[in-house]
Amino acid sequence: MKKSLVTILVVVGIVIVLVMMGSGRYNSLVTLEEGVTGAWSQVENVYQRRADLIPNLVNTVKGYAEFEQTTLTQVIEARSKATGVNVNANELDENSIQQFQQAQQGLSSALSRLMVVVERYPDLKANQNFMDLQSQLEGTENRIAVERRNFNQAAQNYNTQIKRFPNNIFAGLFGFERKAYFEADQGAEQAPDVQF
Repeated sequence: MKKSLVTILVVVGIVIVLVMMGSGRYNSLVTLEEGVTGAWSQVENVYQRRADLIPNLVNTVKGYAEFEQTTLTQVIEARSKATGVNVNANELDENSIQQFQQAQQGLSSALSRLMVVVERYPDLKANQNFMDLQSQLEGTENRIAVERRNFNQAAQNYNTQIKRFPNNIFAGLFGFERKAYFEADQGAEQAPDVQF
């Protein structure tokens, strides 16, 4: 009788230890996944900030560059496309991030074309509102780069943990899937051609 009671207590003890270890690993994976979701929210936040600045920029430019309607329309359309791409933080795979990144790259290209047009209007370049908006956009572009880096770091930490043993067992059991990364835009590996 004593042997069977000791055996039962040992088995129960082992089960309790395994459950506690498993719940700890599960909770750490949940924490890392929430970190990725939070980092993604910050990426969306700074991209939204950029999108919010664009109508003011367009209106400021419109007053000076009335003959550049095509460029202004392209910026407005690109903004609409960029803000229309919604990515679910729980489905951060390569395809969804690539779609998001392409829409944002379209907006970046349209803004670059707008800045080239602005060069033709010295009065506009001297306008305080325009200079403030341009400065805010530059700051926002820096924030975007920082938040993309933070997202990639959070995704890397998460992806590393779901691949490590024994976390990979829990990740497979509970459906924790790999998160995609932001990648450099096409052509970014080539230095721009600057001529003086």
